[in-house]
Amino acid sequence: MKNAEHTLIAGLTGQTGAGKSTVAKIFLQHEFMLIDADKISRQVVEPGLPCLEKIFHFFGDSVKNPDKTLNRKALAKIVFNDKQQLENLNAICYPFIIKEISNQIQAFSAQNQKFILLDAPTLFESGASDFCDVIISVIANASIRCERIMLRDNLTRQAAHERMNAQLDEQFFIQHSDYLIHNNGNFAELSALSADVAEKIKLFL
Repeated sequence: MKNAEHTLIAGLTGQTGAGKSTVAKIFLQHEFMLIDADKISRQVVEPGLPCLEKIFHFFGDSVKNPDKTLNRKALAKIVFNDKQQLENLNAICYPFIIKEISNQIQAFSAQNQKFILLDAPTLFESGASDFCDVIISVIANASIRCERIMLRDNLTRQAAHERMNAQLDEQFFIQHSDYLIHNNGNFAELSALSADVAEKIKLFL
């Protein structure tokens, strides 16, 4: 175990558009407490916080709205078309995100919570996988994921593919995960698969 004797941390990651958020909701029905890295990533770039100031300093006024909030669309256009720029952004944000993840783990552990689900799209890239006892990845066929992303984020097909291509490939997730959840079917199938994995993981504690 990497964590406190009576706390198990499961890392949840996977391909964009694969249905990870839906899987997370199912795990919450099986005694898991949620740490949402996506939510944390939005919190750390709120106006006035040091992470946002570092982004503005590095990327310039083109990613700053008139009200001094982050222009997410402008930033996305930069980083999803240039892997080096994406790496630069991650290098700025990850330390702040990791610190908050650690704080939330400590808070849940102090409450004697037994099972924590760390939902993080960039679990491996950020180093947040180091917190985890087991890792679950959600994957799906590329064509299905593309349609989901277009619908979810109101993107063109090209923009959806840019986001897909900015991520680790499927083989990486297969090789680095303890459990894989394939989400190419309907919700009932996904729910059953997710519940089965959640209950199996709980047996480790």
